[in-house]
Amino acid sequence: MSGTSLDGLDVALCSIEGYGLDTKLELVQFETVYYKTDFKNEIKSIFSKKNIDLEKLCLLNSWVAKQHANIVNALLKKWNLLNEEVDLIASHGQTIYHAPKSLHRQEKFGNATLQIGDGDHLAVATRIITISDFRQKHIAAGGEGAPLAVYGDIILFSKKGEDRVLLNIGGIANFTYLPASQDAAEIICTDTGPGNTIMDNYIQQQFPGKYFDENAAIAFQGKINTALLNTLKDDVFFRRPLPKTTGPELFNLDYLLQKKIESKTEDISAEDTMATLNRFTAETISTAIKYTIGNATLIISGGGVHNCLLIKNIIELLPKFTIATAKDFGIDPDAKEAILFALLANETVCAHVKLSGVSLGKISFPS
Repeated sequence: MSGTSLDGLDVALCSIEGYGLDTKLELVQFETVYYKTDFKNEIKSIFSKKNIDLEKLCLLNSWVAKQHANIVNALLKKWNLLNEEVDLIASHGQTIYHAPKSLHRQEKFGNATLQIGDGDHLAVATRIITISDFRQKHIAAGGEGAPLAVYGDIILFSKKGEDRVLLNIGGIANFTYLPASQDAAEIICTDTGPGNTIMDNYIQQQFPGKYFDENAAIAFQGKINTALLNTLKDDVFFRRPLPKTTGPELFNLDYLLQKKIESKTEDISAEDTMATLNRFTAETISTAIKYTIGNATLIISGGGVHNCLLIKNIIELLPKFTIATAKDFGIDPDAKEAILFALLANETVCAHVKLSGVSLGKISFPS
């Protein structure tokens, strides 16, 4: 799994037995291999931009797959495993543009999304059958291509008699509501808005050499600017009904700059900006969750789980919720998304469409 934060590739080695609600999964190994500056710069040259070098896009589609294959091969060697011992690779690829119709607003076009890192190249370079391109079938079947966490969340976390909300805070924040009734018709899976994306980008812009606000050290030094906070929350996306999806195509530094201009807060400090952005993420998450359900067990995963101020804000804003992390349920919070795609690949090869309604992913053979 490689997300919009562009920090690295999450690689989860999973042992899976069965399928659907009878699935048994063991996380055998997990590691995040952090991307080098050159890799990040190449992706950033086309990431979330309307106008790009088309030749560069074409070249990077196979190049990214080969870089990911090198990482997989190196980790398998480190873990003393032969490639032939692995049945499948589940590859999310690298999202470079997410374009739901609600964002592009072009009447003749539908929802669209694009992930690069071609599955055929990955399969050939690793000699392992690869399942990739999970989001296209979701769109073809009428969805927006994101979020897809619901399918794995049901398998791993659904519990009869207990309402649960699975919150993932990556670049974009999303949650899955799993009702105590286990009635599929009541399940909601939706994006809420920004997770870490604007905060991380702002840190990278203002503090060269830093990629994120470690331990929320900078945000803790600042004060929330109410004028900016209210303006940040004033966007049509937040008024749209759930479920919905978004991406850094909307929530980026240009969005922040425009909201600063509107609120006349261009001159506030970096510390105050970070404190406000942190609260912005927390409030948009909590508002969307409270809109869905009054109280439940909230289980948090993703990179945002390490942002102590963000978690503090969420706890404050959701006082009726029991707050936990995926780790409390035996799942590494950092590995959760990679695990979810492993589960999707397993569902695909088992041809089990009862749970998801549609089989996701394309199959690439090594030869």
